[in-house]
Amino acid sequence: MANHSATKKDARQAAKRRDRNKYYGKTTRNAIRDLKAAKGKEMSEKFPEVASMIDKLAKRGIIHKNKAANLKSKLAKKTNVAAK
Repeated sequence: MANHSATKKDARQAAKRRDRNKYYGKTTRNAIRDLKAAKGKEMSEKFPEVASMIDKLAKRGIIHKNKAANLKSKLAKKTNVAAK
């Protein structure tokens, strides 16, 4: 651990950010799991909320924007099949 006060502060901030990012990521993964488990109309209703969560992860840099696009694409396909 460094002895400079700025470095100590940076370490504290990084720990806070890491915990926050882990929370957002885990919450989104749980929402994706619940969406996949849903059936029919319920799936269509949950999809916009989950897609928004995925977009926020990409915006914050927690996941790559291409991964976000791939996740949303796969979920949209499953949602469209389930809606029929």
